[in-house]
Amino acid sequence: MRAGRPHHRWRSLALLAALLPAVVSHAQQKTPPSTFGQVVGNAVLCLDDIDNKSFYSYLLTAFGPAYKHEGGAYWFRTDAVLWGAPITDVIVSDDTSALVFMGVVADSTPEKLEPAIRAASGLPFGRLDYSKFPVRGSKPGSKIVYFRTKAKVYCAKYKPLPPAQTR
Repeated sequence: MRAGRPHHRWRSLALLAALLPAVVSHAQQKTPPSTFGQVVGNAVLCLDDIDNKSFYSYLLTAFGPAYKHEGGAYWFRTDAVLWGAPITDVIVSDDTSALVFMGVVADSTPEKLEPAIRAASGLPFGRLDYSKFPVRGSKPGSKIVYFRTKAKVYCAKYKPLPPAQTR
């Protein structure tokens, strides 16, 4: 064996170790399904019923396991686009709350996202308060709020009662 050869092996291993997080991260990001806009978009705009178990299964299949579970919700990372805005996260409620909800975090502000949603869906939003960071709401019940510097769009509804025979 030549004297310089082990040095090259260590350099190659160091290069692989440096690239591994990027490769793993890229492998974990999945392309959103073609149905994402219709399924998730309609849910967060309160245009469809929200069955958190079905949506959890849909998101698990589409994006892999949730990256966190907090605040009564499962959080999924995505590279999807809705209403022309990049969607960084999709959230779906667990069963610990009296509400079922579905939401998205958009890499946009509520001021920019609201007209884009209106243009794409025809759904108008009104200001529900006159604070510095007002909540915007639609007639079906969806809300657009600030989430740090981004916008969160969500639909939250009370869980239906179980059938009479199981109460």
